[in-house]
Amino acid sequence: MLDVLDSHILHALHVAPRAPFRLVGQVVGASEQTVARRYRAMRRGGMVRVVGLVNPAVQGAMTSVVRISLRPDRIDALAEAVSRLPEISFASVSFGGSEIVCSMEAPHDGRVPDVLRQLAHSPGVLGLDTRMMLHTYSPPGADWARLGPSLPEEAVALLRTRLPRPEPQGAPTGLREEDGALLAALAEDGRASQAALAERTGWTTGRVGRRMEVLEGSGTLFYDVDIVPERLGYPFSAALWLRTSPERLHETGTAVAALPRVVFASATTGAENLMAIVMCTDVTGFYDWLSRSLASVPGITGYTVSVRLRPLKQAASLVFRGRLVAPAPRR
Repeated sequence: MLDVLDSHILHALHVAPRAPFRLVGQVVGASEQTVARRYRAMRRGGMVRVVGLVNPAVQGAMTSVVRISLRPDRIDALAEAVSRLPEISFASVSFGGSEIVCSMEAPHDGRVPDVLRQLAHSPGVLGLDTRMMLHTYSPPGADWARLGPSLPEEAVALLRTRLPRPEPQGAPTGLREEDGALLAALAEDGRASQAALAERTGWTTGRVGRRMEVLEGSGTLFYDVDIVPERLGYPFSAALWLRTSPERLHETGTAVAALPRVVFASATTGAENLMAIVMCTDVTGFYDWLSRSLASVPGITGYTVSVRLRPLKQAASLVFRGRLVAPAPRR
């Protein structure tokens, strides 16, 4: 379980992932040196990784969620294969060992993604249920108060004022071949300094800053904060597949996203047209959430649950023995 200061530091990074330690220290009430030391200790311990990611729309891709049904005796081999695929993120093994739930970048031009062909032909796979995410009601970690002690509203406002997130105008900026080294470095460490990025790319710091400004401003480059929920004191989490009518889809999805313990909610294709991720302290807490919180939402006509048994991957980090580690670089 995190102490209050570490929780405040992580909350600040969710609001502004590249915020300087001096500014983070200002909003959490600690020195720059203390904040830097605490963050580096959490990163070395595999608790947190800030990563720079490319918007899937740049490659003409959409985000889908995939439920892979498989024979339990093949779970370890397929879990290893799935976690190594660069197109796959947020992967976990469900309770019972016969399902893997993951997020995937896939083209929306009618082509069957190569990664789906590869998974379909993997030994032990019994079926694939792929659903396109249509609308996200709340991005992961959007409300830190649901995860741990949170910053005061005025501290969050200060971060957003000093480091406002750009509002992309138009389509994302296309990538250049020379962007590869910059993006690879940010995928390893989204908080890498411009001086460190200049060393990795062979560019000047000025060129690094200008290119990052263009990529961030157009929505091509964004940042995520990977965290292992168990390290926050939430060893129990589940994906819920909910059903509602089209006329109530937005109302119900918005209401589900606003519930306590919900850290992600999205409208999807498929008969069960809503998905939500819930984190609880234990089974009893999850039952209480189902019977009280979820029961209060109008418009839900059915649901199923995939309880997470073992996490495999976050947005851009593998989960190994409860620690976040960087995946092998793309070839």
